[in-house]
Amino acid sequence: MNPLVNEALEFAVSLLPEAGRIALASFRRPLAVEDKRSKGRYDPVTQTDRAIEAYLRAAILARYPDHGIVGEELGTQAGSSDWSWIIDPIDGTRAFISGVPAWGTLMGIRAQGRPLAGLVHQPYLEETFAGTAESGWFERRGERRPLQSRQDARLADAILYCTHPSMFQTPTEREAFERVASSVRLSRFGGDCYSYCLLALGLVDLVVESDLQAYDIQPLIPIIHGAGGVVSGPRGEDASNGGFVVAAANPTLHAQVLALLAPD
Repeated sequence: MNPLVNEALEFAVSLLPEAGRIALASFRRPLAVEDKRSKGRYDPVTQTDRAIEAYLRAAILARYPDHGIVGEELGTQAGSSDWSWIIDPIDGTRAFISGVPAWGTLMGIRAQGRPLAGLVHQPYLEETFAGTAESGWFERRGERRPLQSRQDARLADAILYCTHPSMFQTPTEREAFERVASSVRLSRFGGDCYSYCLLALGLVDLVVESDLQAYDIQPLIPIIHGAGGVVSGPRGEDASNGGFVVAAANPTLHAQVLALLAPD
């Protein structure tokens, strides 16, 4: 691993206890929720989202003043170097305000806009998932172990997750998703970022979603890759800008899904 990436990743890990404390101070407690109303749909945000991002941005800039930052809630701040960070302070705000522990704080480390390392922190479950292109790890209550996606998973016996079917906003997307969902052993809805973590942990085999933003997926890509999985768009293209995303536990399964998604 690039030593600069390793250093930045370990620094990011050091920020997680405080970020988690901020999140847990309002999780499963009464809190005010605003509606950002994105594309005509309910899009909640809380002061907790903003407080976590503000804390992370301040800490990153104090350590790396030349790095850029892209955050879901507080926007883009250009840096003077090739390095930047991408932050989703609470991925799964709908789950957060519902009391469901399927949300997480996402941080990604990038060079020239390309994601090199990422992590997800779920403080209620006391879990952290991290990865680079070479490897990934999972930590809970001080015990750290490698991540490994299910390398023998094939379409017929796969477990598929998707946050919600409303993500697929066109008939073409919905039909493509249904072709995949009808071909797997089990499909479930819910999960947000946590579904991708379970894929890296070897428990879920596929995550197929749409309407994602860059901050929703970039921190997750290195985790999936580091565990042996594959992430792409529906035609095998780079998924780092979001949109329609396919995450698979192994290359063979990924190829099977892309074949189903391909137009006739």
